[in-house]
Amino acid sequence: MIHVTDLTKSYGAIQALRGVSFDIADGEIVGLLGPNGAGKTTIIKILTGYLQPDGGEVQVNGLDVMEHTRDVQAQIGYLPETAPLYPELSVQAYLQMMADLRQIPEAERRARLSDAVYATGLSEHLTRPIGELSKGFRQRVGLAQAILHRPKLLILDEPTVGLDPTQIVEVRRLIRRLAEHSTVLFSTHILSEVEALCDRAIILINGQVKADARLSELAATPDMVLVLDAEPAEAVAALGALDGAREVAAFRSPEGFPAYRVAGQPDAAADLGLALYNLAREHDWPVRELRRDVQTLETVFNTLATTA
Repeated sequence: MIHVTDLTKSYGAIQALRGVSFDIADGEIVGLLGPNGAGKTTIIKILTGYLQPDGGEVQVNGLDVMEHTRDVQAQIGYLPETAPLYPELSVQAYLQMMADLRQIPEAERRARLSDAVYATGLSEHLTRPIGELSKGFRQRVGLAQAILHRPKLLILDEPTVGLDPTQIVEVRRLIRRLAEHSTVLFSTHILSEVEALCDRAIILINGQVKADARLSELAATPDMVLVLDAEPAEAVAALGALDGAREVAAFRSPEGFPAYRVAGQPDAAADLGLALYNLAREHDWPVRELRRDVQTLETVFNTLATTA
């Protein structure tokens, strides 16, 4: 659905994008994650045809965005960080206006409006002025206009910014429902948003893609954790001598048992987990737990941010 190759963009002396490349397949929900100023909004503006890149290739559904801007925009539903709403209009009048701007045929208009209103839960608010709605419902109106023309691609820029916790949960549920029919790309600097909604994240730092993987892949590590009933004096030395072990750190489990985090070599050929199991059997250590260690998205993000 989206193909981006070597994308660059500068604002004067500030280089916002530095050779950004990624692909997004049809039907995916992908989070574009990065701190403020990382280049997320710049990428979205280029994808939606509102900004010209300095270099690189951008395609949406097989169409070059720069050459076929109008055709690409017709396939995109876009909700910017600040939804383009008119507070004096009623919800119904606003969506009718958007249907006119989208040139939705009269024969299909009622069905399209009905679908968008139903999907966003706005049926009881159609006659209310948008300015009287809560921030959460105004965000729903913004989403309704974005899906009115049944887009193949839905692009959301910070869709939950400024919402309270209840509203955030509601918008998340709504995005999941919308993803049943559209590819979804949304930008955020909130890690929990990506963990709650996405299977995959693209982490952007200083205008460069620092990671692009499924969340399960980002969380995986070669490290193992061994928890014992007793604390053998030779444990640290024996664990550190294992083939594939890089470092050993002793700590206490939440229950107070002696535990050891064994950092593995990323490219180690040996199965570190099996080696730990065999070592424990050989020394007759009473094992309470043996598991692969995992890292949170926050850990991955902070590591990438501090090494950028």
